[in-house]
Amino acid sequence: MATSHLNLFLLFLLTTPSSVCQQINDDSSLLLPPSEQEAVYRVLNSVNSAIPWRTIFPDDLCASPPDGVVCDYYPDDATTTTSVHVTELHLGYVSDYTQNPPCSPNATLDPLLFASSFKRLRKLFFYKCFTGAPASLPETIPEDFGSDLEELVFIENPSLSGDIAVLSGNFTKLRRLVLTGNGFHGSIPNRISGLVSLQEITLSRNSLTGGFPATSRLKNLKVLDFSHNLLTGNVPETIGESTELLKLDLSYNAFSGEIPPGLGNLKKLEFLDLSYNRFGNHGVPLFLAEMRSLKEVYLSGNLLGGRIPEEIWKSLEGISGIGFSRMGLRGNIPASMGSSLKSLWYLALDNNNLEGRIPLEFGLLESAREINLENNNLTGEAPFSDGFRDRVGKKLKLSGNPHLVLVKESDPPPLAGPVISSSVSRALPSVCFPMVFMVLCVLIKQ
Repeated sequence: MATSHLNLFLLFLLTTPSSVCQQINDDSSLLLPPSEQEAVYRVLNSVNSAIPWRTIFPDDLCASPPDGVVCDYYPDDATTTTSVHVTELHLGYVSDYTQNPPCSPNATLDPLLFASSFKRLRKLFFYKCFTGAPASLPETIPEDFGSDLEELVFIENPSLSGDIAVLSGNFTKLRRLVLTGNGFHGSIPNRISGLVSLQEITLSRNSLTGGFPATSRLKNLKVLDFSHNLLTGNVPETIGESTELLKLDLSYNAFSGEIPPGLGNLKKLEFLDLSYNRFGNHGVPLFLAEMRSLKEVYLSGNLLGGRIPEEIWKSLEGISGIGFSRMGLRGNIPASMGSSLKSLWYLALDNNNLEGRIPLEFGLLESAREINLENNNLTGEAPFSDGFRDRVGKKLKLSGNPHLVLVKESDPPPLAGPVISSSVSRALPSVCFPMVFMVLCVLIKQ
């Protein structure tokens, strides 16, 4: 958007008589307003006071801005004039190719950032900016702030604290709300449901408390991530009304009750992680079979109990990751998991009460890169060939099953009749293994 507007403006300058250009150059409306220029200086100084920003960038900050400060031109239809404003602020280290204004260990957050000075701000981005000295959000943010805001992103700022409610104001155009790895606290306010343009809400790795907020009005939502917080209570059935969801991650909270059947309405969902909550006593949800777009599903750490259902896996042939650890599962592992899930690369069924043999079909999981069946009551011979074990290596985890046997293909087949001890059989020449010579070999050894 900024580039296209600027290109049009430059074309306008090239095709305009010099007298008009001189008039435009003298027009102060094409300069960043002084209050906005001062606000940018103050924000830059608050994140890193060791850099002499006013000396390095003494002129108009939109004409020659530091990396991370983006401006745009706005025509005024009523007066036929053009004004310029800051539209994006990207602060903190992002990559070797984008050197945004760096933040010092003593970075603070100037409240002027949220004042009316930034009338046209569309993107506000802080990445690894507040990592040392304590910093905090302002207690209140003016209602007229952020009317054009589309992306609000605070990532990996552990020393930045404040009530999450401050950052869920009247941002009617907001598409991305990403606040992950910060020190935010408080409850997620229900008024977040009024931000109907939202496509992503990521509030992971904070210290948020309270219950699940209302989200039924967020029809455009594609990503919802509340993971690694302190949230409690039930997940409402209305979660199934956000039918555009591609990712839902509620892991590592304290949600309880039933996993809502309404999740079965999320036909486009590809990633589901409800692991390490307090959902319980309802078994593996059968409605998973209705979610045919699922690629990964993780329910570990919830005491759901019951058996692994046999009938749902044919509907989930494209699934690649399953995490069912520590769920209180019992009974046999269904063969349909091995025969249907040809794209499976990760499977965790460890620390349950599963019993019986591992289905032979599991030995045909050619895409598998990690299988964890530890600490169950599995028996019989494991169906994994030498080639399978070589490919998966240490990520094939079978320990903790006392009656499970892992036989190598290079080992001799078991003999009929009296059993020869392994120490004796290893000492015998290969010619002694045919049945015709078995008795002779034993006599020779004696």
